[in-house]
Amino acid sequence: MPPESNLRVLLQRRPEGAPRPADFAIAEGSRPEPLEGEVLIRHRFLSLDPYMRGRMSAAKSYAAPVELGDVMEGQCVGEVIASRHPGFAAGDKVLNGRGWQRFSTVKGEKLIKIEDDGTLPLSSYLGVLGMPGLTAWVGLEDIGQPKPGETVVVSAASGAVGQVVGQIAKQRGCKVVGIAGGKEKCHFVTEELGFDACLNHREDLASQLDAACPEGIDVYWENVGGAVQAAVFPRLRDFGRMVMCGMIAQYNEAPGADASGAPAGPNLGPVVRKRLRIQGFIVGDSGWPRYGAFRREMLGWINAGKLRWREDVVKGLENAPTAFIGLLEGRNFGKLVIEI
Repeated sequence: MPPESNLRVLLQRRPEGAPRPADFAIAEGSRPEPLEGEVLIRHRFLSLDPYMRGRMSAAKSYAAPVELGDVMEGQCVGEVIASRHPGFAAGDKVLNGRGWQRFSTVKGEKLIKIEDDGTLPLSSYLGVLGMPGLTAWVGLEDIGQPKPGETVVVSAASGAVGQVVGQIAKQRGCKVVGIAGGKEKCHFVTEELGFDACLNHREDLASQLDAACPEGIDVYWENVGGAVQAAVFPRLRDFGRMVMCGMIAQYNEAPGADASGAPAGPNLGPVVRKRLRIQGFIVGDSGWPRYGAFRREMLGWINAGKLRWREDVVKGLENAPTAFIGLLEGRNFGKLVIEI
């Protein structure tokens, strides 16, 4: 039997504003073969994440843009089909397959072997035990530094990163207030994830913040930007920390997918008076070398029933463009993955 073809999603044109289906192309190609030191992976799940919008732009960023005609950037989890690396064998489950495609070849040193008893879904290694979870863990440890009794506010609280941020902060002894879009998501954040409160940003957010955080906010996890950030910023307490993870509300409006055309931000004068710390970070800077410690702590909480998560699974690689467009519009509920 001939090898299965490699279904791929390509970047056909650079979007102006919000991406549209015509910005992508679906293509069939031959299955790649691994070179010496590489592993051939059949992808089972693809992670869709907001950072991918930046990769569609030619604007300068922390990573190179996807070239026109190339496979869209993305992290995958799957199984080894063939290996020319001594550390991997056919049948191994691995994290760090690359691209919106059915197969990829990756150097063995770039892969993480998944060694568990199969009780957790493979897709969880793209969410709570993958890049979003590691992002939450690293950002809180390095920048947020939550202390028992402090108030932590998390925007996009029902999303892939936000739902983990809030639960880690609870484990650290904090009061945690989420911000999400709609009553259903807010109910999930409080009743399933265990946040102390969740505020609907479609209603009067300023008054809700005053009621939920009467003494102010010590740590703000920023996933959204825009009007949400404007409401939270004045309520930061002295020595507050603002963890800049992303600003999804501004990605499509900004020319070149950066912040240059976004609405004016808050007056930064209080940063000096309140001695605030505002810091952005990229999980790839220091996160992956610490993956082992992160995984151990997360599995301890999962096995103890102290950490939950929700996935939004879309079947079919050909549906990735539509699902990604919906992600940027806030239509997903939980960590968005494509089942390939």
